[in-house]
Amino acid sequence: MTTAYSQDLTFSRHLFDTYDTYRDTALTHRRFKQADILPLIDKLKTDSRFDITKVGESVEKRPIQMIKIGTGPRKVLLWSQMHGDEPSATMAIFDIFNLLRADGEFEEFKTKLLAETTLYFVPMLNPDGAERYQRRNALDIDLNRDALRLQSPESVILKGLQQSLKPEVGFNLHDQSTRYSVGHTPKQATISFLATAYDEARNINPVRERSMQLIVGMNRVLQQFIPGGVGRYSDEFEPRAFGDNIQKWGTTLILIESGGYPNDPEKQFIRKLNYVSILTALQAIATDSYKTESRSEYNTIPENERYLFDVLIRKAQIMRGGKPVTVDIGINRYEVNVGNAATFGYRSSIDDFGDLSTFFGIEEIDATGLTVSPGQIHPDTLRSMADLKKYKLDSLVQKGVTTFRLATPSRATTHLAPVHVLQPTTSAARPIQTGRIPTFVLRRGNQLRYVFVNGFWLDVSNNSNQLGTGVVE
Repeated sequence: MTTAYSQDLTFSRHLFDTYDTYRDTALTHRRFKQADILPLIDKLKTDSRFDITKVGESVEKRPIQMIKIGTGPRKVLLWSQMHGDEPSATMAIFDIFNLLRADGEFEEFKTKLLAETTLYFVPMLNPDGAERYQRRNALDIDLNRDALRLQSPESVILKGLQQSLKPEVGFNLHDQSTRYSVGHTPKQATISFLATAYDEARNINPVRERSMQLIVGMNRVLQQFIPGGVGRYSDEFEPRAFGDNIQKWGTTLILIESGGYPNDPEKQFIRKLNYVSILTALQAIATDSYKTESRSEYNTIPENERYLFDVLIRKAQIMRGGKPVTVDIGINRYEVNVGNAATFGYRSSIDDFGDLSTFFGIEEIDATGLTVSPGQIHPDTLRSMADLKKYKLDSLVQKGVTTFRLATPSRATTHLAPVHVLQPTTSAARPIQTGRIPTFVLRRGNQLRYVFVNGFWLDVSNNSNQLGTGVVE
């Protein structure tokens, strides 16, 4: 006997397997700007089923557009990038548009969806933030903490849409840190959900219950593709947040947070998961199939926790006062905007140090029997960053040369070469401790084993090269 659940999984698997047919190839990386999506919106104007409306302007007068499709009684509002540096779902929205426009496949689903729902998409609520690849808008205000004062024009637009459209369901689409774990496990929270609370007591009314039911179905779908990789965001009430208030204002609110997935720095696989989970939720709304879900299953989704480092070095030895001390070293890598924020480098940090046995690393190194010591500084002084091109850096790093010094100051903060560059006045001899950039080597006696530069590493024993961008300090 075919159940609604099995139909659910068959449909979502078909979406997943055919995704490349509908993936919008104009978006290949996550640091796109509004200028990159405006032509994609213009393409929709050739299809009479889509209605494109300018609903307002950002602080810097960039147009904010809403795309409407469908004629059904159930209104659904979806918005993404209210934080400018959270673009995963924006890419998925344009993939969804491609599916809705295409002929042939999924016709029964699309006919039902567009007859039963009216969909309203705002694919980039904060274009000024996206221009800088930053969370906040051009007023330096966090839009998701501006639901009460409405100091930003973008916030006024979002509340106005909720109040005028009165959608039955809203999708608040975000990205979260790649270092969230699924509970106390080494699993990254690749996708996290939240049925936002509408009051301090975290009560559950029919509006919020529907959020939970929809999320239960979305979680079941995603477990096929990322088993154990779905988390649940904390539902502590935040009175300034849009999600909490929109739930309070009567719209069922589903928060989706896109986290991290191994070897997916541009979040293209996570984009695919957004596409699948949103479309399966829209199907559930169009057919009312979510009503058979038990809200109690929502609470079985593990909560997001903070038990991950980008790199965790376990049981290394450091020398203090002439004596060996065994420590774990927790390293995190932070993106630094380069140029107009279309690209980026990394500036890493030792964020914790000591006994980290209760934590996990996205990358882990067992340093038992290895001693941490400074890398070598090259004897030459660089006249400029361009001088790095003269050296065979890969060969130098394999010998434990991690660092160069500049003769004159540079404005650069990161660079592509896998070396640590010191400004003329930066001290070179410094102990390993929290807050420092992780550039050092690990040795067994006199034998070099690992070389770390700016939190990225090379295993000299097997030439496993995980080196990334360099840093200027």
